[in-house]
Amino acid sequence: MTDVMDQTSPQIEVRNLKTYFYTEDGVVRAVDGLSYRLAKGETLALVGESGCGKSVSALSVMRLIASPGKIVEGEILLDGLDLLQCSETEMREVRGNRISMIFQEPMTSLNPVFTIGNQIMEAIRVHQDVSRKEARDRTIAMIRRVKISAAETRVDEYPHQMSGGMRQRVMIAMALACNPEVLIADEPTTALDVTIQAQIMELLAELQSEFQMSILLITHNLGLVAEVSDQVAVMYASKVVEHTSTAELFASPLHPYTHGLLTSVPTLGMPREQKLNVIPGQVPNPLHFPTGCRFHPRCPVAEQRCKQEEPLLREVKPGHWAACHFIENGKSPIKGADR
Repeated sequence: MTDVMDQTSPQIEVRNLKTYFYTEDGVVRAVDGLSYRLAKGETLALVGESGCGKSVSALSVMRLIASPGKIVEGEILLDGLDLLQCSETEMREVRGNRISMIFQEPMTSLNPVFTIGNQIMEAIRVHQDVSRKEARDRTIAMIRRVKISAAETRVDEYPHQMSGGMRQRVMIAMALACNPEVLIADEPTTALDVTIQAQIMELLAELQSEFQMSILLITHNLGLVAEVSDQVAVMYASKVVEHTSTAELFASPLHPYTHGLLTSVPTLGMPREQKLNVIPGQVPNPLHFPTGCRFHPRCPVAEQRCKQEEPLLREVKPGHWAACHFIENGKSPIKGADR
């Protein structure tokens, strides 16, 4: 599949991306044919269980895959520039400048022996021809912009002197210091309480509107997805199994895996004694994916065909793509899937 959404002039487009890890035990197909298009100012959420390939796909876009990993196929187009054809020198001009990334855990991403000011200033001075004083002034302004009080004092503090929410704001300030065109946010609210989560996402929304950034949001939090994303791609076992607009996905999930994810989330007013839905089994080992449909060992509607023939990701109704043999006339094989 080449075109996932019918957009013109996408800010970033990923085509048939494959990232494999060559280990002593065999080839780990961590990302196996990922495609999506993301327009300027739009947010795409990548969702799915741990081990589905979401974070590896983000690192692939940044060209930060370490050995024994390798991007073996595909295109990553940033305004038409194929990042996979760029030299490492050219990529250093792209990273942090045109594409930035917020990593999952700020305490492990920030260097404990440097002040937060020095770490933000480094990003500015690497990509911008400015003096140290100007870089410091811009750093203080950026700290203030991400709503950290007393920015003139905080700029000289170390990561351990800040709370988890404040460290996450520092990571956002660092990522946005050079006004990137694309921001990759990998679980940006992990380990934060719900109040701080809401503040962080509100901040990202404000900065996205200000900078007109495209955001690739990687998250397990479907409530977050419903609030902030424009489109959703559901990943399972290194592949996208469903992709559509956020409103359409929540109103009419078509793939059995998507339906399982949505029904496993508690809802307001649910009786205390009611048990949550659970998808049986676990994500398969990428060294040994099942034949046919990779979801068939866990799927409630799987048949013999699913074990033998891999379903293609196809447009099952306008603007809605899914990979399942039994979606017909835009209807899910799961009874009651339409909400």
